[in-house]
Amino acid sequence: MNLLASCKVAIAALKVNALRSFLAMLGVIIGVASVIVMVSVASGASQAIEARIRALGTNLLIISPGSFTSGGRRAGEGTAMALSEGDIEIIRATVPGVAAVAGTIQGSAPMVVGSSNWTTQVNGVDGDFLEVRDWALTEGRNFTEAELRAGAKVVILGATVARELFGQAPAIGEQLRIMNVPFTVIGLLSVKGQSGWGGDQDDTALVPITTARRRLFGAEQTVPDNLRQIMVEVASAEEMGEAQAEIETLLRERRRVRTGAPDDFRVRDMADFIRTRSETQSILSLLLGATAAISLVVGGIGIMNIMLVSVTERTSEIGLRMAVGARRRDILSQFLIEAVTLCVVGGLIGLTIGGGAALAMSIWGNWPIALSPSLVLIALLSAGLVGVFFGYYPARRAALMNPIDALRYE
Repeated sequence: MNLLASCKVAIAALKVNALRSFLAMLGVIIGVASVIVMVSVASGASQAIEARIRALGTNLLIISPGSFTSGGRRAGEGTAMALSEGDIEIIRATVPGVAAVAGTIQGSAPMVVGSSNWTTQVNGVDGDFLEVRDWALTEGRNFTEAELRAGAKVVILGATVARELFGQAPAIGEQLRIMNVPFTVIGLLSVKGQSGWGGDQDDTALVPITTARRRLFGAEQTVPDNLRQIMVEVASAEEMGEAQAEIETLLRERRRVRTGAPDDFRVRDMADFIRTRSETQSILSLLLGATAAISLVVGGIGIMNIMLVSVTERTSEIGLRMAVGARRRDILSQFLIEAVTLCVVGGLIGLTIGGGAALAMSIWGNWPIALSPSLVLIALLSAGLVGVFFGYYPARRAALMNPIDALRYE
């Protein structure tokens, strides 16, 4: 009996007990639907988290002051001597693999436009800040060198600040006051969304760093060109480790940190943070996929149970087929095809239900999903393999029957 004839016989046998066949498929339907929903939601969440983390900047090292220690007491993060623009210059000149360096100072300040006001984080930045953060402008321009040197009263607004202060009205060229100092809006930042820590990255405003020192936050007496943070963009991921080691050595020398003493600064590698979060999310996706796969295995056990019942009920039929010339492999293939057909059809139905459920969660529940063609293919292949694995034993049991005993069975 060829494969096509075996398929026809298997489908005809399944139609005879349509309700039982559907109930047998139910476990596979639920299993495949669970796999599709759980894995697509987990993958979507993973991609969303990674996108938010990467919005901080790629291949990025963030340097900040550490803890000031006096008499054995540590004052806490950020209390050590501030960083300086001199640190930026020497990092740019001596550390290999550095693509761009930017320094910032920050502070919270009220902003007023007419009767509208909004308190936000104001960042004093230099000309390389947007490049280091990989942050584009939707309108307007970046600061010029002349504006940075002169401490011009110009500002670039994040999307949240622009919306709160100007609504739908155009903002470029308009005036606003920051701590009662008049500024002109010259640019609008593109939307970044939430940071890896859940903060709104768009709730910010950028001004020239010289302007921030002179007119908003003041300069430190000990470090007149003070910086709260230095961000270093490294040209490639392979050079991150070497660049970080060079920067740490350089800063220890510049800040006169004694041998064996703890550093009074901190260098964070955002690439490590991205990898750690991605690995964590991958483990979560694997656990969810494994949980859903259990449902598929349970469905396979149900298929085996139904096929064993079918073999028992059709013992006389099996004996008759063997008596008229059917070979053992024909019997084996017939029952194996029945099991695979149940699983594949159940897999297609489960795929439709799971895809629809995932899409509904995305639309109405605002859940991020990632339903890839590879996931669909894996789900269908898994259903087929479940049919082969759990259908082989009943099929082999049918094929090994003694024709005479099978004909006598009642």
